[in-house]
Order: sequence, then structure tokens, then C-alpha cells
Amino acid sequence: MAYRVVIADDEKTSRSLFEYIINDAEDYNLEGSFPRAGEAADYCTAHPVDLCIMDIVMREGESGLDAAARIRRTSPDTRIVLVTSNVDPNSIRVARKIGVHSFWYKETSEEPLLNLIGRTMAGESIYPDNTPKIIIGNAPSTEFTNREYDVLRELVTGKSNRQIADTLAVSEETVKSHIQHMLDKTGYGNRVELSINAALYGLVTPGGSGSDRPE
Repeated sequence: MAYRVVIADDEKTSRSLFEYIINDAEDYNLEGSFPRAGEAADYCTAHPVDLCIMDIVMREGESGLDAAARIRRTSPDTRIVLVTSNVDPNSIRVARKIGVHSFWYKETSEEPLLNLIGRTMAGESIYPDNTPKIIIGNAPSTEFTNREYDVLRELVTGKSNRQIADTLAVSEETVKSHIQHMLDKTGYGNRVELSINAALYGLVTPGGSGSDRPE
């Protein structure tokens, strides 16, 4: 009996590729393909699904992490593979905390997606050994600290320093200091330029109840 699969990805090109991979494989049957994470979660709640392939960052602020958490609560037998182009290391921490079964980077994962899916359905949990490195301005993404990622994750949503400080339970001066350190590393001239490029290059995954800040 073929495994029942649901796909959620707001990028049409990626979604079409995943559809092709599943439709071309004898062991899988595509039950639904959605441009929104919430639609996939709704389907998994209402129908038996063996596997959900879920993108993390969706348009209009939808979070694949939040949708995956919902699926784990309402459809615990559904296995989940999260896929993403973003390099935010927090996404992996949150995915593990939620109980997502496997994690795949779209551009850099060496293992073909179909192989990873097969191993996942066989009971394995597969995560990358390292977060991909990208260059933002003058700095590799690996040079940012966990706390700088926390600040940047809030900054790209348009929050003020005061709002970021309240969210992270730190002082406003601490937030300013972290932003200045990131400006020094990247060479960007101001917080707006930093924020725009962080979002553009997929450095952080904004929003979502799945945020998981270090102790």
C-alpha cells in the first residue's frame, strides 16, 4: 500500500518539484498539495496522512513550524519532513523540540529528498550535521551569536528596540549593542539595511510560536 503524502510550500517551483518526486515514486500517493501551511495542517487533521512535506517560511507570516506542531498534536501518526532555504539555526532546535521527524535544506542537502523520505518512513529521524553558511554583507552567518540571531529575528518583523527588548526580556541598551555588533560584522550602514538583507538572504525565520531562545 502506498504512503499517503501531503505537500505544503508557497513557492510554486518547489511545490511542483516535490509533486513530481512523489508522483514519480511507486511507494507514495500524493493526497494534497497546498500553498499554505494551515491548509496542509487542516487536511492532516481531517484525513489519514502518512507523510507531510512542509516548508518552514510561508507568505503572509505563516509558519511551517507552527503548522508542524499542530500536526504533531492532532495527527501524531503523520511523519513530518520540514524543508527550507533559510539557515536560521533556531529552526532545527524548534523542529527537534516539536518532534519533527526529519529536516532537509533545499539548496545544500547532499542526500536526495526521496532517499531522506524513504529513511524517514522506515523509522529514522534525519537532521543535517551543520547549518549551511551564507555570506551577509562582510560576514559569514556562522559568526552570529545565538543572541544576535534572537535580536535579528525580531528586527526583521519591524519591531523597535524597545519592543525587541521587551520580547527578549533584556535592556534596550543590550539590544542596541547587539545590533551595532551585527552592523560592524556585516558592514551595513543601518538597522534597516541589516534587516532587509537578513530577510532577503534567509538568515532568520521570523515570527511563529516556535521560537526557542537559548537559556
